[in-house]
Amino acid sequence: MSNDSTSKTLIVATLLCVVCSIMVSYAAVSLKPLQVKNKRLDIKKNLLVTAGLVEDGAQESEIVEAFKVVETKVVDLSTGKYVDIDPETYDARKASKNPKKNYRIPSDKDLGNIKSRAQYKKVYFIKEGDKVKNVVFPVHGKGLWSTMYGFLVLEEDLNTVKGLGFYEHGETPGLGGEIDNPRWKKNWNGKKAFNDSMEPALKVVKGSAAPGSDHNIDGLSGATITANGVTGLVQYWLSENAYGTFIKNLREGEML
Repeated sequence: MSNDSTSKTLIVATLLCVVCSIMVSYAAVSLKPLQVKNKRLDIKKNLLVTAGLVEDGAQESEIVEAFKVVETKVVDLSTGKYVDIDPETYDARKASKNPKKNYRIPSDKDLGNIKSRAQYKKVYFIKEGDKVKNVVFPVHGKGLWSTMYGFLVLEEDLNTVKGLGFYEHGETPGLGGEIDNPRWKKNWNGKKAFNDSMEPALKVVKGSAAPGSDHNIDGLSGATITANGVTGLVQYWLSENAYGTFIKNLREGEML
């Protein structure tokens, strides 16, 4: 049989595909634990950056050391009570896609445009000894092109914003992507999450926020939909349909 025959060409091509598939599969399986570790480390880093505990370029050892002051718990959002689930293994994003573990959000309450959320969510307490200094809430919601995932950090009064930061999104660089701009993120620091009636009040406005405003944040030029998405997701997660009941419980003394 000639080396240039069609059958030999097909055999070689098939063998090459099989070998390459095996190599790719092996690499994917063998590297998965490292990928999972790095993903968890990156999320921890972004939480700490948003809370002002480390710089954006922090190394693994710094992140691990800084995270020692963070206590993680899992909350049932419907009751605002803790549940006995290992926070290290609990995946709220995965649970949000499981009909047995998620909650379908009524359309009139779905300010973050996410359709459904997990019944349980993690909450992080940044502590100084036995005293809670900050509470960190994982938040997410739709922007223009993507779902934006981040953290909202409140001071111990459960009203003053310590920071807001996103660790995953696909918004347009230079426009909606400006949610990553440190100068814009600083606008959130010191704002009040709730109004006098204890209703979520944070809002990204068009243009510049009025001087002295407790609740308004400067807008994002050319990125109105992303800005509205940020407003919606923050207001949703602070509402009674999400963390609101839990926050109320904390205010009434059920801190830990």
